[in-house]
Amino acid sequence: MLNFVRRAYSGPVHPGDLERALSSLGMDGSTDTIIHSSLSSFGYVYGGAPSLIETLQSKVRTILTPAFSYYTLVWPERLRQPDWPKHLPVDGPIYRPDSPVSSDIGRIPQTLLERNKAQRSSHPALSFLALGEHAEKLLRVQSLENPYAPIGALYQLDGDVLLLGVDHRSNTTIHYGEYLAGRPLLDRYANSKDGAVHTYFPNCSAAFNILQSKLESLETVDCGKAVISRMKVRDVVDSTVRLLEKNPEALLCTYQGCRCQTVRDKIRKRGLEPRFDWVFDSIG
Repeated sequence: MLNFVRRAYSGPVHPGDLERALSSLGMDGSTDTIIHSSLSSFGYVYGGAPSLIETLQSKVRTILTPAFSYYTLVWPERLRQPDWPKHLPVDGPIYRPDSPVSSDIGRIPQTLLERNKAQRSSHPALSFLALGEHAEKLLRVQSLENPYAPIGALYQLDGDVLLLGVDHRSNTTIHYGEYLAGRPLLDRYANSKDGAVHTYFPNCSAAFNILQSKLESLETVDCGKAVISRMKVRDVVDSTVRLLEKNPEALLCTYQGCRCQTVRDKIRKRGLEPRFDWVFDSIG
């Protein structure tokens, strides 16, 4: 309760505050890290997103972050799937390397794209940004069949997950664990320069906070009004796989009408079909 009160009445966040918070979590610039963030969760941050990114660059060898563009999805009526909206949305625009990051992914990825010239993968709906030593290595493995492969590459590099003011509902690494565990994927189409291309989406992430109690590597620290959490990618992925081996329907929400219900039906019909990721053989 006391920590909650401190966060509610904390003052502006200086770059030094963030630097000390990251140092307290053992971050020293030697690890490759996937970052999920909410700038507004910190309260007022001096220098805004650029200042926060500069501090992160001093504490992380390679930054990886989702740069998803959900608005590029298209909905071919002839290919309609059971989990698609009853009234199909208007088809989205063509994906470009400079396409804006969807607003719910956060301001920091958009700033990385605009100001820091981060490299971006070419997936038309689920792209990633990377900046730093292993940027190209992390991005080159992504495919339409395996959108979350950059996290597999991060697994091989023994990287970290860093949650900046968000909880595990924003923890995309869990989706990669679901992929390896063999959870069914859902058909989607996105608008690329080559036309509408077929790819896959997972279930939603509304129930992902259940995983927190399973993570042995999880460490947290307060910074401004936010909580920063650090954990190992391997811990998140392996914990997800173990959880789904015990309960294949774990991490699925119960909201009626959510695509989780389609995934649940698929599991009950054919179970899980564990996958081996070829990324494990291609990352040196």
